[in-house]
Amino acid sequence: MYDEREIIIDPEFQRLFRWDVGQKSKLIESLLLGIPLPSIFVFETEDGSWELIDGLQRVSTILEFMGRLRGPDGEINPPSVLEATKYLPSLHNAVWETSELIDVPMQEQRPIDKTQQLAIRRGRLGVEILKRPSDDQTKYDLFQRLNAGGTQANAQELRNCIMLMISKDYFRAVKNSAEQDAFKRVVSISEEQSERQRHMEMAVRFLVHTQVPYDGRLDVEEYIDEGIVTLAQAGNHATAADLINRTFQLLDEVAGNNALRRFQNGAYVGKVGLVGLEAIAVGVARNLPAILALGPTPSKTFVKEKIESFWEQQQVAAFSSSGLRGTTRIQRTVPFGEEWFRP
Repeated sequence: MYDEREIIIDPEFQRLFRWDVGQKSKLIESLLLGIPLPSIFVFETEDGSWELIDGLQRVSTILEFMGRLRGPDGEINPPSVLEATKYLPSLHNAVWETSELIDVPMQEQRPIDKTQQLAIRRGRLGVEILKRPSDDQTKYDLFQRLNAGGTQANAQELRNCIMLMISKDYFRAVKNSAEQDAFKRVVSISEEQSERQRHMEMAVRFLVHTQVPYDGRLDVEEYIDEGIVTLAQAGNHATAADLINRTFQLLDEVAGNNALRRFQNGAYVGKVGLVGLEAIAVGVARNLPAILALGPTPSKTFVKEKIESFWEQQQVAAFSSSGLRGTTRIQRTVPFGEEWFRP
């Protein structure tokens, strides 16, 4: 089905969900030992083909090992090579068949025998077929519920996939903006946090808080989930990118990696937290045209002074109090920031 394009695996999903060699080896080990694999979930599209929703790594690992997995350009990816496992140490440097494309010298590659190939080909994989719902929202909800229990995917990685499902252009625009130097400096993202998509999470939270009203009814994570679906469906990717780029360029010019940090006793202290994002970044964004209208130098002076005096306000101290629920905090930080940064 995959060779005939009858089952669809979005290549960009493969970049977001990436198993290491140990996980891949254990999957192939399970097939060789006859251990049943969990079912995969697919949506049946209008033309009868299947769109893979849950089971991406299981399916792509098998296809990659066999040398059948295609990349975004349609070209076949280099086949994978396995490592020894607890029950099958013989899988060290195991390959489906030797290949110059594999990053292990050919003389060190150990092709599995025909019996093992047949065991993999005949391995059982249950398929749950979900008829395409009339409401795409159902599709996104099901995707999150099916994937939320996995150890490899965090909440933002799932949101990334949902944005891809809805609008590749929107996802790419947000991703490109979140990877700009100015944005990363202001939100102070480490390499490890970046790998876990923390920069994308901050960009998505910023966009949702700036553009989608919050009434406090939904849990914060559900509000962010629904908000980014709404924005991606609207598809205004140029507007999203422009909002992120201009806001964080201004904040970067004003205070760099101190822009969202607490200002106390004449110095910036602590880490960047959600209070700074929700009140300062969103507050500036919601007033951006009026702020920029002050002029190049006055706008920077205004923002810098407002950031420093922001942390002296009595209400702001309460935003970080222990026990304050996120649902309550957002209903305070965002409106306060919008008012505070109004010229």
